[in-house]
Amino acid sequence: MTWQSPIAPGISWYQASVGERPEYPELDGSVSVDVAIIGGGFTGLQAAFNLRRLGASVVLIEGSRFGDGASGRNGGQLGTGQRAWPAELEEELGYERSKALFDMAENAKRYLLDFAEQHGIDMEYMPGQMNVAHKRGWEKDYRHDADVMAERYGYPHVSFMDEAETQERLGSKRYHYGVRDSGTGHIHPLKLLVGLARVAASAGAMIHEMTPARAIRQAGGKTVIDTPKGTITADRVLIATNAYIGNLEPVTAAHVMPIRSFIGATVPLDTFPEVLPGSEAVADSRFVVRYFRKTQDGRLLFGGREAYTSDSPRDISSHIRRQIAEIYPALASVEMTHAWGGSVGITMPRKPFARDVLPGVTSLAGYSGHGVMLSNYCGKMYADTIAGNARELDALKDLKIPPFPGGGRLRKPLLFLALTWYALRDRF
Repeated sequence: MTWQSPIAPGISWYQASVGERPEYPELDGSVSVDVAIIGGGFTGLQAAFNLRRLGASVVLIEGSRFGDGASGRNGGQLGTGQRAWPAELEEELGYERSKALFDMAENAKRYLLDFAEQHGIDMEYMPGQMNVAHKRGWEKDYRHDADVMAERYGYPHVSFMDEAETQERLGSKRYHYGVRDSGTGHIHPLKLLVGLARVAASAGAMIHEMTPARAIRQAGGKTVIDTPKGTITADRVLIATNAYIGNLEPVTAAHVMPIRSFIGATVPLDTFPEVLPGSEAVADSRFVVRYFRKTQDGRLLFGGREAYTSDSPRDISSHIRRQIAEIYPALASVEMTHAWGGSVGITMPRKPFARDVLPGVTSLAGYSGHGVMLSNYCGKMYADTIAGNARELDALKDLKIPPFPGGGRLRKPLLFLALTWYALRDRF
């Protein structure tokens, strides 16, 4: 029987193409460990693997199945740097801190590619990514960003594309300028996640699906996690639930907002060779970003929505197809084989949330749509911090991440209104 995630709508092309996923048992009984991890996405599973590699006893619990959250359902684009361009971060944080965050992201990229190769995980890596402008007035900014990356950040892989090159590489006249990044690429995220869970279990981490955390409390200098069939007692705890924090821990919930994102997959575009002829991934300049890419078998995977909401539309395919047709009119009636959604964790400034929320309890979340490689590396950085091997994670902990305004009752309505306004602004 086809598995339907209880926390996210639709059956993804990733799920259909990966085959039967391994199942892991529920936690049944109580256990005491050095480190407990709540959340079985990239962050949590990487932390579990690296902690075991460093000798710690680890138990990880996931409320659904591995891959049901954003780690197994996202757009698959790695990107370069943080979500904001280096020049933008430099203006806010200064060169030294901006460069440190850029270098962290490059470390994350190398780590992820090396990890997959070392452990025999075929995550279907494909090279190339483009960021494109949907408004003509931004040519100067795009040229400047490419120059800054090369001259100040030592990254020569980004080149400016004029209008002709942009439209040729996209196979569309919808965008005006862009930058092309030959030093990054895109992946099949669920294949990575399935392989990562296998590696973590093989390393000796106790990993459990269908085991939600009911409550976190502290007693006797340790942290206790209540689950449906037992308790976990740990010296340290990592909360790695991202958008699915719910009411489990109030500090994370105040700083990380879940929003829905939706993706559709077409049939292989064998008769449309002009669409992304180089098979690069694409993200555009809209505040409500549209992101799309080619798969290894030639499908177009397209993500985006016109407004942010936590609800799910009845027909995801029709929403996605309309947006595809704006960029590729010839695909207005293309067959969509799969359409799905999921929740993405965002923060107010679109920077990651990394904070010790209780004694011995760390939360890592809020990757804001830029988390494929960074979330994996955050899990490794957390393990290194626990082992006393490195303090690289401090660069994220030092970021100022304000809470969303409005409190629990008003946060979502206010965010919906604000981001709908930005979605309207994207049109003009």
